[in-house]
Amino acid sequence: MRLFGERGYEGASTRDIAAAAGVNAPALQYYFDNKEGVYRACAEYIAEGWNEHFAPLIARAQSTMDDASATPDQVFEAFGELLGGLADCQLLPDDAEHRRLFVLHEQVGHGPGTLFELLDQGMRPRVGELAGLLVARYCGRDAADPILRMRIMMMFGQVMVFSLGRRTLVSKLGWEQMGPAEVALIKQAALEHCRVLMDGWRTGSGISAVPGGNA
Repeated sequence: MRLFGERGYEGASTRDIAAAAGVNAPALQYYFDNKEGVYRACAEYIAEGWNEHFAPLIARAQSTMDDASATPDQVFEAFGELLGGLADCQLLPDDAEHRRLFVLHEQVGHGPGTLFELLDQGMRPRVGELAGLLVARYCGRDAADPILRMRIMMMFGQVMVFSLGRRTLVSKLGWEQMGPAEVALIKQAALEHCRVLMDGWRTGSGISAVPGGNA
């Protein structure tokens, strides 16, 4: 995964992958057939970790959605768990940097696209769907509203920027690392920001509508 992250799919040779794994090329081919097989194994590792991480969060979010008596605070808390779960998943693992680069190469088309196929077959679509339903319920809006959907993407994006710009942001914030304490601060700031935004969308105050759009 490190080599694919550093060099992309095309730049990582079978020989270099075997050397990094401490085996010879024939042994690598025996277990994985070819480079694409190794790449798929890496993608499966990332996707399985994502699914395992989000399964309990999705269950709790769905339970909140199913509860007609859930309070606005409970609805926001369920959304916050999904957002915080994304931060933990993207920022805390020891191999977070390798995952980030692996995902980035796929995002710009420097790979077979295996990872995103696996994520879309797993929990990722459900995370987005539930986040939309929770925000819509909290704000009293239609979950299908394209403006609302874009706003939700932007709220998740405020966490993703700490993954994509990890090194720069750690330096600018004067941190020595991005460990549990730092990630807790990121989550706190993100949730406070989301609460202000969502309260504005809920009351219709403090948020300007775009021409032809919804407030």
